[in-house]
Amino acid sequence: MADEVETLDLIGDLPPSWKVARFGDVLEGGTRNGIYKAKDFHGRGAKIVNMGELFAHPRLRDVPMKRVELSDSEMEKSCLKKDDLLFARRSLVAEGAGKCIVVAEVKEPTTFESSIIRARPNPQVVDSLFLYYLFNSPYGAYVLQTIRRQVAVSGITGTDLVELPVPLPPLAEQKAIAAVLGALDDKIELNRRMNATLEATSRALFQSWFVDFDPVRAKLDGRQPVGLDPATAALFPESFDGSAVGQIPNGWSIKPVGEVVDCVGGGTPSTAEPIYWEDGTHHWTTPKDFSSLQAPVLLETDRKLTDAGIAKISSGLLPAGTLLLSSRAPVGYLAIAAMPVAINQGFIALKCNDFASNFFMLNWCQTNMAEIESRATGTTFAEISKQNFRPIALRSMGSGSLSLSHWSACSGTSSIGPSKS
Repeated sequence: MADEVETLDLIGDLPPSWKVARFGDVLEGGTRNGIYKAKDFHGRGAKIVNMGELFAHPRLRDVPMKRVELSDSEMEKSCLKKDDLLFARRSLVAEGAGKCIVVAEVKEPTTFESSIIRARPNPQVVDSLFLYYLFNSPYGAYVLQTIRRQVAVSGITGTDLVELPVPLPPLAEQKAIAAVLGALDDKIELNRRMNATLEATSRALFQSWFVDFDPVRAKLDGRQPVGLDPATAALFPESFDGSAVGQIPNGWSIKPVGEVVDCVGGGTPSTAEPIYWEDGTHHWTTPKDFSSLQAPVLLETDRKLTDAGIAKISSGLLPAGTLLLSSRAPVGYLAIAAMPVAINQGFIALKCNDFASNFFMLNWCQTNMAEIESRATGTTFAEISKQNFRPIALRSMGSGSLSLSHWSACSGTSSIGPSKS
């Protein structure tokens, strides 16, 4: 068994059967930094895990990756095996250094780049998945923070990493803990895939109905629109009219998006004034809250405001169901607020209505993202202002035309919050 090390106060009292080990003592061969190869060697050969895969795939499976040509000796030293742990060696974002993932499967020769550290747990002593969950726990975040060094970028070293203390139950108990957490992650991953499938289906349906006008074209050709019941099909016109942006269904019109929905911005009350923040109860969001969203719904925010803080923002507390579009750093994050929320100056909030629901506008923004991004300006970072966003053309369906209740029913989705079809 690995040598025990002194228990940190943070760990607290452990069951008698648990031990605290030095991380390096539960590894096979310590740690290894990834490989660096000149550009001439890229584009062929073994798969290579880059920082993009590390941050996108907590349990890394057989996903598409870039490739690099390696010699036999390089591959032997820097290959990846199932159950290896990978750590971000450096990151522009402080908390990114030390990010830990586990290699869940390897189907062909795979290596890892120089900004990544590999640690290979000894399966006779420790369960790799248990360690993965440990390093992604509050305890893991704490001990990794203790070895981060900040120069131009935040970073950790393998030398420091192996010295970290890790609390370990008996191996059978490690496997049981990891199995429970792994089953929960499997369910979460399955739900994410299902969400992605539903979102792709709704985007395709939106494209068909409101961009390509397939139901109108079918009726124009004397055909029944595919997949529509007679009542929904009857809501589509049977001909086209000309417009400034090309043909649109008869009776529809082109309107600036700012005339269809109310577009407002936000602000940040002084962080030096405790009266705006201490014991706040009102959700207040920044684009940072969107970086980890797995679906376009905002359920929680990192910070909250008091009544006094809300009063300092001109748009105030926006209602549940408001669609939020990040307007800078970067442009294009989208989410529907599941609760009342205030926003900082990094957003354009779309207060939707019965004429254009939040779900319709979410799909409209996704479909028109290239146009939205093209209207962004700025030298330090791109930003789209409300002034540049509001004139973007939206095909308006006209009073009494297709309602979003039909859209929601056919796409298998529904609006969030009080805005409805």
